[in-house]
Amino acid sequence: MSRDLAVFNVARAPDGALTMEGVRLIDVAREFGTPCYVYSQAALMAAFHGLDRALRTARAGRPYLICYAVKANSNLSILSLFASLGAGFDIVSGGELRRVLAAGGDARKVVFSGLGKTADEMALALEAGIKCFNVESEPELERLNGVAGRLGVRAPVSLRVNPDVDAKTHPYISTGLKNNKFGVAFERARDVYARAATMPHIDVIGVDCHIGSQLTDTAPLTEAMGKIVALADELAAAGIPLHHVCPGGGIGITYRDEAPIDLAAYASALQAALGERDVELLLEPGRVLVGNAGVLLTRVEYVKPSTAKNFTVVDAAMNDLIRPSLYQAHHEVLNAGESSAAPLDCDVVGPVCESADVLAYNRRVSAREGDILALLSAGAYGFVMASNYNSRPRAAEVLISAGVPRVVRKRESFDDLIAHERV
Repeated sequence: MSRDLAVFNVARAPDGALTMEGVRLIDVAREFGTPCYVYSQAALMAAFHGLDRALRTARAGRPYLICYAVKANSNLSILSLFASLGAGFDIVSGGELRRVLAAGGDARKVVFSGLGKTADEMALALEAGIKCFNVESEPELERLNGVAGRLGVRAPVSLRVNPDVDAKTHPYISTGLKNNKFGVAFERARDVYARAATMPHIDVIGVDCHIGSQLTDTAPLTEAMGKIVALADELAAAGIPLHHVCPGGGIGITYRDEAPIDLAAYASALQAALGERDVELLLEPGRVLVGNAGVLLTRVEYVKPSTAKNFTVVDAAMNDLIRPSLYQAHHEVLNAGESSAAPLDCDVVGPVCESADVLAYNRRVSAREGDILALLSAGAYGFVMASNYNSRPRAAEVLISAGVPRVVRKRESFDDLIAHERV
């Protein structure tokens, strides 16, 4: 390990067992089976409070709202926890809105992002009374005006502006360049705002952007913030005052040896860009609140040495955690116990019938058949991206709270897999 285990919210007990909130993860695996996602409530709360404290200090009494990006991890228990801490929510589908409401979230703190909103989703959000729609195109704006008109209401709108800023992250999670599918082109934004301000069922209330995910450099984030603040000033001068400014989310975490963003410095930079302007600051973080609060536990099925390449075959697979296959993402791999096996240079692979089914490349792993391995930093974009490929039931999810592990999503059964099919 290149970093202190505390970064990943796990520790080693004197007997070598890996623990989370003092709970031995091998005991969690024995009780609830594998593959299994395990989250720490204490880590979730610490991450939220850390960001909240940075913003509260920087804003010095001015309004702000943390809108958790539900797509990062949408388990109802996690949404309920963040709602209890005062969070708002950033959603990208009608299903995510229903999850937020089912978890006790306040619709008045919900912002609806995403560039393919359907008329039914718009109606659902308007009827719920959400805070704002982050509109991503002119056709979407026209549709929203029509839906709001049919319901006899006015839709609160913020344009998601594409500032053409290079986030310098993986191309699949870069969203703020002019060739990305997201947002209204920066050079079109003024005209689109002017059009929106004339629509009978639209209330223009904010400006939004989002340039990418897993960002560990504040420079692109502050550059984008500067652009949208300048745009807000131009709009105010043109008679279109805005009530909030949102530079999006995308704050990264440590997966291997990345140095994360200094939240206090970032919050101060955002406040410096806003100055004395009388607007609310919104943020839409996801990964930074949940990523290092979770691990994926998996059991070793076989250790398969060969002359060309060694493999540690486990019962988790790309259907459980697709990030390594999709993004070439790195997750640290640790034995959850203390193995007497000799270290082996190997790939950690799953049983799915794809050569892409590799959870970790070129690792030095000490493990025997039956051992439990932990893949760290699995709290974000883990279970939410899972599938039933190869007719594999999705994993259980467990939340540890005050030293007690509880199932917050039961493991799927074969009957669950075929429940909606007919012969």
